[in-house]
Amino acid sequence: MDKPFAITLDPGSSLANKTGAWRTLRPLYVDRLPPCNHACPAGENIQGWLFHAESGDYEQAWRVLVEDNPLPAIMGRVCYHPCETSCNRGQLDEAVGINSVERFLGDEAIKRGWAFVPPSAESGKRVLVVGAGPSGLSAAYHLRRLGHAVTIKEAGPLAGGMMRFGIPKYRLPRDVLDAEVARIVAMGVKLEVNAKVANIADTMAAGGFDAAFLAVGAHIGKRAFIPAGEAARILDAVSVLRDMEGEEKPLLGRRVVVYGGGNTALDVARTAKRMGATEAIIVYRRTREKMPAHESELQEALEEGVLVKWLTTIRKVTDGGSLIVEKMVLDAKGFPQPTGETEELQADSLVLALGQDVDLALLEGVPGLEVKDGVVQVRANMMTGAPGIFAGGDMVPSERTVTVAVGHGKKAARHIDAWLNGTTYSPRPKHELAGIDKMNTWYYADAPKTVRPQIELARRTDTFDEVVHGLDETNALFEARRCLSCGNCFECDNCYGVCPDNAVIKLGPGKRFEFNLDYCKGCGICVSECPCGAIKMVPEPT
Repeated sequence: MDKPFAITLDPGSSLANKTGAWRTLRPLYVDRLPPCNHACPAGENIQGWLFHAESGDYEQAWRVLVEDNPLPAIMGRVCYHPCETSCNRGQLDEAVGINSVERFLGDEAIKRGWAFVPPSAESGKRVLVVGAGPSGLSAAYHLRRLGHAVTIKEAGPLAGGMMRFGIPKYRLPRDVLDAEVARIVAMGVKLEVNAKVANIADTMAAGGFDAAFLAVGAHIGKRAFIPAGEAARILDAVSVLRDMEGEEKPLLGRRVVVYGGGNTALDVARTAKRMGATEAIIVYRRTREKMPAHESELQEALEEGVLVKWLTTIRKVTDGGSLIVEKMVLDAKGFPQPTGETEELQADSLVLALGQDVDLALLEGVPGLEVKDGVVQVRANMMTGAPGIFAGGDMVPSERTVTVAVGHGKKAARHIDAWLNGTTYSPRPKHELAGIDKMNTWYYADAPKTVRPQIELARRTDTFDEVVHGLDETNALFEARRCLSCGNCFECDNCYGVCPDNAVIKLGPGKRFEFNLDYCKGCGICVSECPCGAIKMVPEPT
């Protein structure tokens, strides 16, 4: 009796369901660049550490995080999280609370005593870092990881730079700052305080340093000419905040006016309320929409009773100490113009928060260095015009935030390491961006963002206790699990389950999948059903 046709087929022939010969397109697993990673000025692998956090492996999450940023507990408090602004989840319900999880991991590391791994070998090279602010600390950490001997010289009495002398305690508790600095020093970084560098070339020569990274913060408050009587009490915001770290606190009085519209202006006004001021008024010459301060900081200030006079400028301070202010209007181009209409404000002190400058005296006499508009000009590799002298943070043209400064420190460290080794550092090419258009978001359930708790409003201005609290483990775990894993396979098994040809092969936990191209006919169902956009169709090679 003849056998059925189906079982007479040669298993090695194309007729035995080897439908791969039909293809004109083939699927390809890809790793796209998550928008959160792309937006982070510190260059963190955010999706990478969230992956470990959502599995409950918090130490591994922290260790992936600190490969790029050694100050997670600090950044979890003071970073304005552009990663969350870019988060694809924000187009579904709300962005993932990346900054909240980062703070949780940073606090866990302090609580559990997690330490950095010391370098496995010493390079024999010595690097000087000038300034123990965020950029200097970041550079020192990354240089030490690369095996270099690092000395930080800090002009102030304590490390931290503008994180200590420019950010109030209610935003950044000093025990958190001290703990993260101590962890960097414990790696073998030498920290010298009260050690102002008068001339960088002389200090390098005297110390036998092979390279230097300049990370001096913007500690000099800008002034403005305001006609004032002899009795007028005019201070600058940077000095006020710096003096808050000393034994003798600044005397501001009961009625305090702050001139400016940045985060520093808000910090001074909120500090004045905590110092007992009954009135803290910010005078700002433009509108709320144009205010450079972050909205969350402004909202907290308003809740605490800080008042803001928009479209107003200060004309003079009278002999009696009161202020004459003038109302402004916006012209057709949106610029404020005077109206001639004035009013009088009573004030015990006027604090100017008009920006900060960097003290560049240490650069005098160094050939090749170029200073323009008060900042040092650097090349793409962060090196100045003087060979072996690099710069970052507030000293170079950039946005002045802690996150940007930390990113500068990491970038400079990599270029300094390459320069010391006679090579050039070239970052790896970036993957294509994982836009939400490449994802199947209907697979993800709605999960509202967890809001960080705050101290009771009635108690805020009575103390310098931290205003915003962190998440507990349950909430941090929930928040981490809200991540969509944009553009990167998280082994959900969708492609494996929907393939009509059984052409997807599971390689085991953590190893993802591969395609058996003998049987894949290029239908593209795997791409259509991949939640995170980690597969794309490409033309079949000719």
